[in-house]
Amino acid sequence: MSRRIILLEDGWAFMEQGITKLKRILEGLPEPQFSSQEYMHLYTTIYDMCTQTPRPNDSTPNDYSEQLYDKYRGAFENYIATTVLPSIEDKYNEFMLRELVNQWVNHKVMIKWLSRFFHYLDRFFIPRRNLPTLHQVGMNCFRDLVYRVVHEKARKAIIFLIDEEREGKQIDRALLKNVLGIFVEMGMDRYEEDFEAEMVKESGAYYSRKASSWIEEDSCPDYMIKAEESLKKEKERVTHYLDSSTETKLIEIVQQKLLVAHANQLLEKENSGCRVLLRDDKVEDLSRMFSLYCNITKGLDPVSNMFKQHITSEGMALIQQAEDAAASKQIGHEQVLMTKIMGLHDKYMAYVTDCFENRTLFHKALKEAFEVFCNKSVAGCSSAELLASFCDNILKKGGGSEKLSDEAIEETLEKVVKLLAYIDDKDLFAEFYRKKLARRLLFDRSANDEHERSILSKLKQQCGGQFTSKMEGMVTDLTLARENQAGFEEYLRENSVAHPGIDLNVTVLTTGFWPSYRSSDLRLPQEMVKCVEAFKGYYATKTKHRKLTWIYSLGTCHINGKFDQKPIELIVSTYQAAVLVLFNGSARMSYSEIMAQLNLTHDDLGRLLHSLSCGKYKILIKDPNTKTNSHSDQYFEFNSKFTDRMRRIKIPLPPSDERKKVVEDVDKDRKYAIDAALVRIMKSRKVLGHQQLVSECVEMLSRMFKPDIRAIKKRIEDLITRDYLERDSENPNVFKYLA
Repeated sequence: MSRRIILLEDGWAFMEQGITKLKRILEGLPEPQFSSQEYMHLYTTIYDMCTQTPRPNDSTPNDYSEQLYDKYRGAFENYIATTVLPSIEDKYNEFMLRELVNQWVNHKVMIKWLSRFFHYLDRFFIPRRNLPTLHQVGMNCFRDLVYRVVHEKARKAIIFLIDEEREGKQIDRALLKNVLGIFVEMGMDRYEEDFEAEMVKESGAYYSRKASSWIEEDSCPDYMIKAEESLKKEKERVTHYLDSSTETKLIEIVQQKLLVAHANQLLEKENSGCRVLLRDDKVEDLSRMFSLYCNITKGLDPVSNMFKQHITSEGMALIQQAEDAAASKQIGHEQVLMTKIMGLHDKYMAYVTDCFENRTLFHKALKEAFEVFCNKSVAGCSSAELLASFCDNILKKGGGSEKLSDEAIEETLEKVVKLLAYIDDKDLFAEFYRKKLARRLLFDRSANDEHERSILSKLKQQCGGQFTSKMEGMVTDLTLARENQAGFEEYLRENSVAHPGIDLNVTVLTTGFWPSYRSSDLRLPQEMVKCVEAFKGYYATKTKHRKLTWIYSLGTCHINGKFDQKPIELIVSTYQAAVLVLFNGSARMSYSEIMAQLNLTHDDLGRLLHSLSCGKYKILIKDPNTKTNSHSDQYFEFNSKFTDRMRRIKIPLPPSDERKKVVEDVDKDRKYAIDAALVRIMKSRKVLGHQQLVSECVEMLSRMFKPDIRAIKKRIEDLITRDYLERDSENPNVFKYLA
C-alpha cells in the first residue's frame, strides 16, 4: 500500500504549528511540553516529505528536502526578526545583556529541537550537497542577524561593568561570563576583534589615569601595593569571566601603564624609592618590587643598577672609615674593615636570596659592586694584603679567634674565601698569605691545624689546586720536620759525643714550597757552630742527595742573661743571639769588631745593635765616651745592671719592609705567567692578531690577576726578541708562533 503524498504547503503548515508551540514554550507562555507522539509526528512528516516517491504519470517532484532546508533557515530568520531582536534592542546596559543571554539560551534550545525534527536532512540531504549542518545554519543565523547587530552595544556594556567593578562596586560576574561565552562561541577571532582588543585598550586607558594619580599622591611602597592588588584583581577577572587567552594581553597592558611607564619616577622617589628601601632594610617592599618587575622584559635592570650603586656606596663608605681610622692611627682598623665588609656581604647576599629569588642579574650586581671597593687600597695596603692579614689574625695564637667557637671560625673562613672571589690580585693575596702562613708554622703561632687545613681546602675549591699547592706543601713539610726533629733527638741520645750542649730544634723545609728568604753569610760564634755541625752530622745519615741551606733570619734563640739583680731569659733572633754571645768573651766591643767577627753588612748590624741598645730593652749600652759619630768607632758594653719585672722577655727586631719584597716577587712571577700564557695561546693558534692575542691572554690570566695591557705588550715584544714569536711581514699587528 503506497503512502499518502504530502504536499509542501500542507506539510509545512503542520510543521509551523509545531514551531509555534516551541516558540511559546521558549517564551514561557502556558503551553504543554511535546509528547513523544507529537515529536514522532513532526519528525515523520519531515521524513515523509523527503522520501516520498512521485505518483505514476506525475512529473511533479515529491522530495522537498531542498525546500525544507530553506524553510528551516527561514524559521530562524523569522523568529529572530519578530521576537529576538525587538526584545534586545529596547533594553540597555545590564538589562540588555541579560536579555541577550536569555535569547541566546532560547536560540540554542530552538536549534536543538528543530535539528531533531529535521534530522533526516542532516543525515542524507546535507552530506550529499556538502551544505552547512542544521546546527551551523542556526548558529549562523544568530551570528549574522543578532550578534553583528548588538555586539558593539554589548561590548560597551561589558566594559562599563568591568570599570564599575574596578571602582569597587559589585557586579554580576556570572552574567559577564555568559555574555562573553557568546563572543567565544561566535569564534575566537570574533572574541578577539569585537571585544578583547577594545577591552584591553580601555583597560590601558583606565590604568594610565590611575597611575598618573597614584604616582603623585602615594609613596613607592603604597603605589606598589596598589599595583600588586590591581594585577591580582585582573587575574581574578580572567578566572571568573574573561577567556584565559586574554590574561597575557591584559596583564601586559596593566604592567605597561602602572609599572613600565612610571618606572624611573617610582624607583627614584625621593623619600621612598628603591635606594631608600635598601637603606632602610624594607625587605617586604623590595620583595614586592621584585615580584612586580620580574616578569617585565628588562624590568629589573633599573632595580639591579640601584642595588649595585647602593652596595658600592656603602662599601666605599667603609673604605673611607678605614682610611680615617688609619690616619688617626687606630689599632686594628684593617680587621674592623674586613669584618664590616663580610657583614655587608652577608646582608646583601640575603637580599639576593630572599628578596630577589637568587636571580642571576642580582648576583652579578652584587659581584660588580663588591669588585669596586674590594680592590681599593687602605693607607697604602692593598685589599689582598688586608685580607691575608685578616686571615692571619683569625688563625694565629692570640689573634681574633680566641673568643670564637670552631663553627664561628669555619664560618668566617668561608666568608674570607667568598670575598677573595671579588679581589683581582689573587696571586698577591696568595703570596701575602703564604708569608704569614710560613711565620705561623715556623714560629708555632698557628692556633689550630684543622683550621689551617680547612681554609686551604676552601681556597683550593675556589681557586684551583695550583693556587694552594705550595701552601699544602708547607703544612706537609712541618709534619715531616717534626719527625726529623724526633729523629735528631734520638740521634743525640745515641751519640752523646755529638751533643753540642745546647738544646736545638731544626725545621727542614722544601725550598720550592716556602717563600724565598735571604740567606746571608753570617759567621756564627763557635757555640752556635757546634749546633749546626751536630745537625749536619745527623742529616748526613739520612740522605746524601740534599743540601742544607741555613736561613738564620728565621731562627729564634732562648738565651739566659746573667744580670746583677737577677737572671732573665731573653728570646731573640739568631742574629741578635750571635751578637750577644760575643759578649761572653768580652764585656766591651767596637762596632767594627762585631761586624768583622759576624761578617754582617752595615744595614744588618745597624738594625741589630739598635734593637739591643736603643729599644725598650737595653741589653747593650753604647759607650757615652765615644767622640765620633762614625759607626765603626762606636763601642758597646754589656749592660749588667739591666733588669725587668719579667723573668722572660722578647726583644723584637725593627720591622723590615716585607710588603715591598712581596710585591716585587709577585710582579716577577706575573711576567713569567704572561709569557707562559702568550706562548700557550700562540702554540695552539699558530697565527693570531694583536687584539685577539691580548684579550685571550687577559681572559686566561684573570682567574689569578688582572694583567696590565701595557705589561702584556712588553712581554710580546720580549718574546719576539727571544724568537718565540714574529710579526707577519705584511701586517705588523699579526703574530706568528715560531716552533
